Amino acid sequence: MNPEMFRVNHPCFFPRAFCLILLALGALGVASPQGRAAQVTIGVVGDYGSAYLGGASLSNVQAVANLIKGWNPDFIITTGDNNYPDGEASNIDTNIGQFFREYIHPYLGTFGPGGTTNRFWPSIGNHEWPFGVSFLAPYLAYFTLPGNERYYSHRHGPVEVFAVVGDQQEPDGAVPRSVQATWLSNSLASSTAPWRIVYFHASPYSSSATHGSHTHEADNMLWPFTEMGAAAIYTGHNHQYERILTNGINYVTIGLGGGRIDGFVTPVAGSMARYNTTYGAVRVKITETNLVSEFINIFGEVKDTFTLAALPARLSLWWSGGQPRIELSGTPGHPYITEASTNLTDWTPIATNRLVSATTNLADASLNGRPARFYRASNWR
Repeated sequence: MNPEMFRVNHPCFFPRAFCLILLALGALGVASPQGRAAQVTIGVVGDYGSAYLGGASLSNVQAVANLIKGWNPDFIITTGDNNYPDGEASNIDTNIGQFFREYIHPYLGTFGPGGTTNRFWPSIGNHEWPFGVSFLAPYLAYFTLPGNERYYSHRHGPVEVFAVVGDQQEPDGAVPRSVQATWLSNSLASSTAPWRIVYFHASPYSSSATHGSHTHEADNMLWPFTEMGAAAIYTGHNHQYERILTNGINYVTIGLGGGRIDGFVTPVAGSMARYNTTYGAVRVKITETNLVSEFINIFGEVKDTFTLAALPARLSLWWSGGQPRIELSGTPGHPYITEASTNLTDWTPIATNRLVSATTNLADASLNGRPARFYRASNWR
């Protein structure tokens, strides 16, 4: 068969929504497709650390914790204010461990056995260190987290989550050109996860009457998250739920973990949903090609949802003028990365494309007569 006339068009699903095609000895073939990775479920809770007050505060936090644990999440992230009122060591286990010890490893508290692996990834709120950096000591002693334990990332299947610090007393800064922001930009750029979520405490976009945009108290967090490569932003600080779509990205405020509930003022531009009737949390369900975020109250009612989706990458390969030509297909406007290998182990990027239309054509300038060549493409967020 004339290889120039032999064309493969095979949609296939690999980890990270890979499509893989083999070019070998002047002929074309397709590797056997593998199954897609399983769904990952994340629980998101914020401003919940008020159980030390007892009474209604304790029961409200318990209701939110029961809601989250009923989803059987793979892990939990928090949008700060884990330990009211002032980050004290005397309150931290009462506020956190009695509800989420099964997800914490190593667990150093007294409410029973902890988890065998860590599945609890908090971010720092203003109540963790209200009077200076030294007040963060109980938090740092209670948790065992990656990196400097203040800002860090964690990968789980098709998603990588990035906890950052919005408080300006952060030693590495909390403004767009800070050491911390540079770390985030570089980490997002180097991540190979199809979905990348950033979370921190106070959102720069909010219709809250208490800490909303009109106060400008979180303007320092006007970072270029979309350009950095984040898929969604989760925050707290305002004790309500709100979703704001701006700059092409959803900013989700979830601060209904069990304390007071805040009111709203006139909605800011891009406010898509607002809720402050009772307590609740966010459930995020992620596969390699879909992200579904739902706010659910303690009565199990879904009050807001949004979905991000992208078709898996599809590759077609044919010969033209003695060279392989690659056609990449996917979702218009969505970014994809195409890589090449000679051994299915070491992969080199040959193109990153944000599709203008449903397909684009690529050429591999580094072929150089190699007898075997493998290509794969994946969603890149």
